[in-house]
Amino acid sequence: MLFSSITFLYCFLPCVLLVYFVVPDRMKNTVLLLASLFFYGWGEPKYLAIMILTILVNYTGANYISRSRNLIHRKLALAVSAVASLGLLAYCKYADFFIGNFNAVTGLSIPLLKVALPVGISFYTFQILSYVIDVYRGDVPAQRNFIDLAMYVAMFPQLIAGPIVRYSDIAGSLKNRKTTLADASEGIKRFSIGLAKKILLANSAALLVSEFKAYDEKTVLFYWLYAAAYMLHIYFDFSGYSDMAIGLGRIFGFRFPENFNYPYISSSITEFWRRWHISLGSWFRDY
Repeated sequence: MLFSSITFLYCFLPCVLLVYFVVPDRMKNTVLLLASLFFYGWGEPKYLAIMILTILVNYTGANYISRSRNLIHRKLALAVSAVASLGLLAYCKYADFFIGNFNAVTGLSIPLLKVALPVGISFYTFQILSYVIDVYRGDVPAQRNFIDLAMYVAMFPQLIAGPIVRYSDIAGSLKNRKTTLADASEGIKRFSIGLAKKILLANSAALLVSEFKAYDEKTVLFYWLYAAAYMLHIYFDFSGYSDMAIGLGRIFGFRFPENFNYPYISSSITEFWRRWHISLGSWFRDY
């Protein structure tokens, strides 16, 4: 289910907002968790098992790290959590890649596993790892409430395309948050900007990219137009989704980090990567 789809805009989102703002505060995280699991399982329900397994492993590992006073045991629990999370990610993302290359080198014909990559697995893997590492470092206390932790990991606004939201950034908002009229207004505005980027700009640029690929006779000018259209499509698609995620988070009372800062005005490659997908770059820097 895409943020720009009719199903999301006219069915899913209105129903979630209605239920969310009607139920008492103690039920809001449960509503968000159930809505997020439904949202994620809309396309392929089987991938819910991978997400829930990841949450269970890291919930158990973080709580063990928090209780243990033995440094070796703490390090072992951290290693198990990291290996389990990254192992699932690597298996889904690179299993067929390694088998294909192994076949090319050895001349064997080991059949490919044809593992489909679960949507958003990179984002929620990095998020849950940041939580466990922060607990190990003593930066945040372990979350005892499984529903609250699961909601943080599975929260549908930022689940599919980020930004990567660290647990430490929203730990205080998991239990105590209020959505004011100003928050809702700002969230709707930001969501609308992101939706316009996606529908009006990214999708329009994608049409030119498709025309280029389908056309047989290509001129030098057409190549330049294709390059510019592809560049704009990638940016407006990705940043549009980030804007929509940040806007939705604001409506629900969360403040998500910015993910783009005008990357195409950068004067160097280094500056470009500081401005593009900011939450991912800062994650690799800190973890």
